[in-house]
Amino acid sequence: MTAQITIGHESSGKPVEFDIEELLATRLLVQGNSGSGKSHLIRRLLEESAGMVQQVVIDPEGDFPSLAEEFGHVVIDGSAYSPGEIEALARRIREHRASVVLDLDGLEVEQQIRCAAQFLTALFDAPREHWYPALVVVDEAQMFAPAAAGEMAEDTRRMTLSAMTNLMCRGRKRGLAGIVATQRLAKLAKNVAAEASNFLMGRTFLDIDMVRAADLLGMERRQAERIRELERGHFLALGPAITRVPLAVKIGPVKTGHAVRSEGLMALPDTAPEDMAALLTTDLASEVAKAPPPPAPPPAPRVEEVADSIAGAEERQVDTPAEPVDTSAVAARIAEIIGELAQEEGIAFQSASAQYQTFLTRCRRERLIGPMPDMRAFRRRFAIAGAGLGELEEALQTRIMGLAKAVEEDLLGPFLVIAKAAHAGETQVDENELARAYGTSSPGRIRRLLDHLERQGLVVVREDFGGDRTVMVPGLDTIAVP
Repeated sequence: MTAQITIGHESSGKPVEFDIEELLATRLLVQGNSGSGKSHLIRRLLEESAGMVQQVVIDPEGDFPSLAEEFGHVVIDGSAYSPGEIEALARRIREHRASVVLDLDGLEVEQQIRCAAQFLTALFDAPREHWYPALVVVDEAQMFAPAAAGEMAEDTRRMTLSAMTNLMCRGRKRGLAGIVATQRLAKLAKNVAAEASNFLMGRTFLDIDMVRAADLLGMERRQAERIRELERGHFLALGPAITRVPLAVKIGPVKTGHAVRSEGLMALPDTAPEDMAALLTTDLASEVAKAPPPPAPPPAPRVEEVADSIAGAEERQVDTPAEPVDTSAVAARIAEIIGELAQEEGIAFQSASAQYQTFLTRCRRERLIGPMPDMRAFRRRFAIAGAGLGELEEALQTRIMGLAKAVEEDLLGPFLVIAKAAHAGETQVDENELARAYGTSSPGRIRRLLDHLERQGLVVVREDFGGDRTVMVPGLDTIAVP
């Protein structure tokens, strides 16, 4: 049986094929604004590969239950089961290799997130003998792997980020191939998006999303405008399962889905105004009397059904000290933990909220009791530690931090690296150190970083005919960047 499917065609009419076996090893990221054809693309991929591989779809909008009629998927109504039953269902799905759609449309947003997180975790934790290959599709992935803390409870956010990270980072060895689709790349956690090797980028209009999409596709900024101009149902594809160079593809037709879409126009009714008014207002009181009473609020979950967060469990284990706490020792240890964290490999590539939660977890693990730095203070201290500013004299630290007052929080780390090197009079700045401080491996993003800092008046960049760039920090010495 061939592992190739056709997802669409180039402008020349040449079919564009997708290697499902390669996809199982490399994962897929789909991005597109609402109305770009993102759900149509996912449906096409699922329909064409339905007979080849097990499929599990996390569906928060109720878009995919129609797969059941044509291809035999089992539709699971997430609102009809308890958390324990959802986990048991996930284990049976892996055991029996069933293709399913987890329909979360009947749940509130936070319930959707918790249900999906427990379901994905149970898929991931299945016994080794049930590690069969499966495509796991998560639509509206920015809900389940947010780049920043939103309005959801903190334990819910940690639960869902852990589940999505396991799916995308460690799922391959367990046979799980993650396919995540999002409307906004900027709202999707970077450590989730970074694990995909295949990309299908649809129309998007915001600069921040275009820049991230262009980086993932290996395109220059001037080429990123193509993403804004894409028509509905057209995507730019790249990845080992599709193509080795960026390729424009128009997605082919699908068999399932809604026959009528709300985006189209419909003729208005030709009812006379007085008749329409009568239809709207006649016998309202009797209709209200016949209406069923509003449903009672759901009962509070039982304690045994709610998984306490790790942080909460650790906090309950900390006994109230009998003696006064040495706040200076606690503050010193907090500084050491931030310094250790800043030097860890790969930590800069995590989101700021993930770094902060790691810091808090380590403090609780060591039973540190005392005032903790808030998120903003932590980010500044993390940037200072990562740049090695603590090695300098206190007066010089104060001087550099005074220059950094106007720097945005997410750019503070790389600016401090540049400022420290400028003061030391180094002839070259370590690009790897600069990239690490910025949390990127893209030379293009480093160039854009320097351009942005220059526009803000924080640095002055000069490039000679040999291509070497000299970066000057007003108030400090000069460094050269090759």
